[in-house]
Amino acid sequence: MNEQNTLTHIPVMLQETVMHLHPQRGGNFLDCTFGGGGHSVYLLENFPNITLFAIDRDPECAIRAHALKQSFGHRFQFFNIAFSAMDSLSLPPLDGIFFDFGISSFQLDDSRRGFSFRYSAPLDMRMNPLKGISAHEFLETAHRRQLEEAVRDFGEERYWRKIVDQILSHRGSDVLKYADQFAAFIARNLPANFRRHIHPATRTFQGLRIAVNEELEEIRKALPLAFEYLKPEGRLVTLSFHSLEDRIVKQFFNAKAGKAMHCHEKYNCRPTLAKILTPKPKEPQHEEILVNPRSRSAKLRALEKF
Repeated sequence: MNEQNTLTHIPVMLQETVMHLHPQRGGNFLDCTFGGGGHSVYLLENFPNITLFAIDRDPECAIRAHALKQSFGHRFQFFNIAFSAMDSLSLPPLDGIFFDFGISSFQLDDSRRGFSFRYSAPLDMRMNPLKGISAHEFLETAHRRQLEEAVRDFGEERYWRKIVDQILSHRGSDVLKYADQFAAFIARNLPANFRRHIHPATRTFQGLRIAVNEELEEIRKALPLAFEYLKPEGRLVTLSFHSLEDRIVKQFFNAKAGKAMHCHEKYNCRPTLAKILTPKPKEPQHEEILVNPRSRSAKLRALEKF
């Protein structure tokens, strides 16, 4: 059996997402990060008066999307593109748009993809393995400043300088080729008395993945495109999983709500184009975290367009 068919996906903050999208009114909705399809399936099954479009740059998603197309016919369409390219689609005005910026369980648990340090797999980490360079190629070719940005800024790793130095001095070696070996390499280069509640390589892996997939730039490009697709009273809902993603969303929402973005600006000096529905981001309930520990860092924000 194909490993992809045996993996499970638990959609994060499903009920909170649905509540803020408000699909009871019907209309057209867009899932910008189809992933495992959990949110899309729930919406299609429970709200028969909606049409759902979905996009994802991972080619593996097309396989799962095909099954939904067989079940829901004209009510569902899938496009295998990055969400930063959504303006290439001819979509109708949308009543709701959803982003889940986290890596999907299918990607993380697939031993072939190199996202997880649990597996002896080539260090790839690309959301779309057919485009760009792998994480291994990035480690071998990136300039020091690019490595520093990945480990220090994107990974928020305290010991970034030591890790970057060691990466540069080990180029051409096997420790940069495979996920499990690279994780062990990172752990060996942290202080022996340093303890964490997470694996020592977690932050470096996060930063490397963000760099390879240009994830933050993708979000910056996609949010304005999504807002343009929304019809009046349409809603934009996002799920972020670390502070860098959440900061971009918060700043974008504040700008659309007319809030000052810089200290020299007067309060509410910008045009008010939307209303923020979540003055503070929503977080998963304790019960959800127990069932799905990967949800623990999630933050949900929602916006309604005027």
